[in-house]
Amino acid sequence: MNLHDWIDELLDVLDVDHEVDEALVLDLARVAAHGVVRPAAPISTYLLGYAAGARALSPDEIETLAGKAAELAATWDRPADAPDPIDVDDPIPDDSAVDHTADVFEA
Repeated sequence: MNLHDWIDELLDVLDVDHEVDEALVLDLARVAAHGVVRPAAPISTYLLGYAAGARALSPDEIETLAGKAAELAATWDRPADAPDPIDVDDPIPDDSAVDHTADVFEA
């Protein structure tokens, strides 16, 4: 069985009536795996499919979106172990000596 046959059978099992551009998906997976980290490949292709389905994108729109995702992956320059610059890890102040019994919190 070749990849195209597998995709056809999988679409039947998933009850999805859609044509798949396997080259487009595999290209995105390759770029994400090499440009980011290997686990980025299936996550990237999953998210591309999710975005395409959620927005009911046309094949041309899917190709454009895949190009944007591939460009992001190709230009990704953070090492795998680098912290996310948006995820600030500020220290939490120790207020264990403060008496909070009278504090009132709004719900």
